[in-house]
Amino acid sequence: MTDGARAATRPGRAPREAATHCPYCALQCGMILRDEDGRIEVRSRDFPTNRGGLCQKGWTATDLLDHPDRLTTPLLRAPTGELRPATWAEAYHRIVSRVRDTQTAYGRDAVAVFGGGGLTNEKAYALGRFARVALRTRNIDYNGRFCMSSAAAAGMRAFGLDRGLPFPLADLGRADTLLLVGANPAETMPPLARYLTELRERGGKLIVVDPRVTATARLADLHLQPLPGTDLAVANALLHVALTEGWVDRGYVAERTEGFDAVRRVAAGWWPARAERLSGVPVADLEAAARALATVDNAIILTARGAEQHAKGVDTVSAFVNLALALGLPGRPGSGYGCLTGQGNGQGGREHGQKADQLPGYRKIDDPAARAHVADVWGVDPADLPGPGVSAYELLDALGAGGGPKALLVFGSNPVVSAPRAARVEARLRSLDLLVVADFLLSETAAIADVVLPTAQWAEEDGTMTNLEGRVLRRRALREPPPGVRTDLRVLADLTALLRGPAPFLAPDQGDPRVVFAELRRASAGGSADYAGVTWERIDAADGVFWPCPDEDAPDTPRLFTERFATPDGRARFHPVEHRPAAEEVCADYPLYFTTGRVLAQYQSGAQTRRVAALRRAAPEPFVELHPDLAARLDVAEGDELRVTSRRGELRAPARITPTIRPDTVFAPFHWGGAGRANSVTNDALDPVSRMPEFKVCAVRVEKVTP
Repeated sequence: MTDGARAATRPGRAPREAATHCPYCALQCGMILRDEDGRIEVRSRDFPTNRGGLCQKGWTATDLLDHPDRLTTPLLRAPTGELRPATWAEAYHRIVSRVRDTQTAYGRDAVAVFGGGGLTNEKAYALGRFARVALRTRNIDYNGRFCMSSAAAAGMRAFGLDRGLPFPLADLGRADTLLLVGANPAETMPPLARYLTELRERGGKLIVVDPRVTATARLADLHLQPLPGTDLAVANALLHVALTEGWVDRGYVAERTEGFDAVRRVAAGWWPARAERLSGVPVADLEAAARALATVDNAIILTARGAEQHAKGVDTVSAFVNLALALGLPGRPGSGYGCLTGQGNGQGGREHGQKADQLPGYRKIDDPAARAHVADVWGVDPADLPGPGVSAYELLDALGAGGGPKALLVFGSNPVVSAPRAARVEARLRSLDLLVVADFLLSETAAIADVVLPTAQWAEEDGTMTNLEGRVLRRRALREPPPGVRTDLRVLADLTALLRGPAPFLAPDQGDPRVVFAELRRASAGGSADYAGVTWERIDAADGVFWPCPDEDAPDTPRLFTERFATPDGRARFHPVEHRPAAEEVCADYPLYFTTGRVLAQYQSGAQTRRVAALRRAAPEPFVELHPDLAARLDVAEGDELRVTSRRGELRAPARITPTIRPDTVFAPFHWGGAGRANSVTNDALDPVSRMPEFKVCAVRVEKVTP
C-alpha cells in the first residue's frame, strides 16, 4: 500500500482495477491500479517494457491523487494580488474576455499557448487544434523543445523519420555492445537498467559517456568522462579510429547511405590525441570504445539529454549517427541508433501539433499539402491556418515585450522552474496581461498566474501515450475526477465553444478522448507518424501498437529501416559535422563548468514529486556537487552553503563533495525552484536547427556563503 492510499469512502464497494501506465517517464511502465473501499494501491503488471518492475516514483504515483495540495476549484487573481477561489463560469469569463480584448488590441498572435510532453496524444492534438482554429494564433510550442528536439532534428535529416527507438526496447539486452551517451537510465528510468544487466550477463559490453560517474556509469565496462560540451569531438574521434582500423562497413555505406565522403574527410582530422586534448578522454579509451562497437555482431548507440541539450546538440547527435551508419548499424536487427526519450509522452507529444512548426502526423505546417489535409479534417479553409511560430524559449522570452504575446495559456508545464535563464522567463511571465495555467497542483508557474484551472490527474482520465519505442499505449481511468475538477480536453472544448460559438469543425463531445483520438487518426493519416490504423481495441489486444500503422488490417512497425529509410530514395544521409566550443567558455571571472541533470527520487520540475513524502525523504533538497580537489581549493566542507553564479543568475544550495565529478565541473539537479533553482544559472543560447537551449554547459564561479 502506498503512503498516499486514500481513506475509505464507500465501504463494501466491489474493488475496481485499471491496467494503466506510470505517469512519469517515457518508459511508461505498466502498472495495475486497484481501488478497494476507497483505498488505492499500485500493483505490479507484467508489461513488455518494465516486466513488472517499477521505480520508487511509480510505486508512489497514487500519493498525489488526494494530496492536501490538490486543486479542486478554479482560482482567480484578486485586485489585492492573492489567488481566490472562483466558479468555472467566472474563470472562463475572465479568460475569454481577456483573450478577446488582447486579440482585438494586438492581433491574433498576441495570445500564445504552451504545452507539455506529459500530455496524452489526445490532449496534445486538441491543444494544437485549439491554438490554430479557436485562437488562430501561430504562437504555440511546448516544453518538449527542451527535451527531444535535437535528437529529433538529427534523426529527421539522417533517416527521414523521428522515432526515439526505431526498434523494441528488448534489443538492448541482446546487444553485444551498447554505447550510452549522456544517459543515466539507472536513475532516470530504473526499470530499464534490467536490460543493461541482461546485456552484461550475456557477456556484452556497456560503454557510458558522461562527465560524472553516475549510477549508470558505475555499471559500465568502460566509462568515458569528457569535459561538458565535447561529445561531438569524441564521436568524430571514434569514427576516425573506425576508419583507420578498416572497421567501416563499406558495403552497407555504398548500398544504404549517401554523403559518406564528406564525413570521412572531417573524421580524418579527428585523430584520438586531438580529441583527448579537448575532451580529456584518453586515447586508449577512445580506441577501446571504437573496437568494442565495431568488432561485434550487434551494437547499439543511444544518446540522451547529456549529448542533446547543447547549442550544437543536433550536430552532436549527427556525429553519433554518422558513427552508427559507418558501422552499418541502423536497420540491422539487434543493432542501430536511437535516443532515450525523457518525458512521459515525449514521443507522441511531438507528433501531433504542439510544436510551433508542426501539424498532426508529424506534418510541417508550411507544407501546402499538409495544410490542405489537416484543414479538411478540421473543416476550415487552409488559408485560415496560421503559419509556423517560434520555438519554446523564443516564445517565453518574447512574452509581454514589444510585439510579443500579451497572454499565455499553459497546459502541463512549469517553465518558471524548467526553462533556461529562468529568472528572466519568470519576469516575462509576470509581465503578461493574462497568464492561465491548467494544473492539478499549484506549481511555481501556477502560483503567479491570473487564472488557475484545476484539472484531472492521470488515474482519472482515459487516453493514449506513445512511449520511447514508438509504442502507442492506453492510459485507463480508475476513477472520476473529484467534484469541481475537469479534464484538459473538457477545458479546451469549453473554451473553443465560448471563443468560436457553435463550431461545425468539431465532432460532438470533444471532451471525450475516444472521439478526439478518432479525429487524430484521420488527421495523422498519410503523415510520417501515421496512426490511422491504431485503435484503442487494437492497443488493448496487443500490449500497444507501434507507429507507423496506416491500416487497421495491416501489421504495425516495431522495427524501422530494415529495408529502406524514410527518405525519398530510401537511403540514409551522412552529415559532416565539426566540433565547436560551447556557447560560453570558462574565463577568469567564471572559471568552472556547470552542468545539470536529474536524481533518482525526483522528476522534471519537481512540482509533483517534491510533494510525495517518500520521495521527499529520499531527495529532500537541491545540492551542488563538486570534486574534493575543488572543495579544498575553495575551503568548502560537506553541507556548506554554496553560491553558484553565471552571467544570468545564481543558485544557492548545500555542497555535496564527491570524487565522481570532474575537478573542473560542478553539477546541480534541476528539480527545485526558489534559491536552489539550477535553471537560474543555465544558458539560453540556442541550437541553430532545433532551437534547443544549452542546458548542459555554461561557465560559473562557485563561492562559499558566509553565515
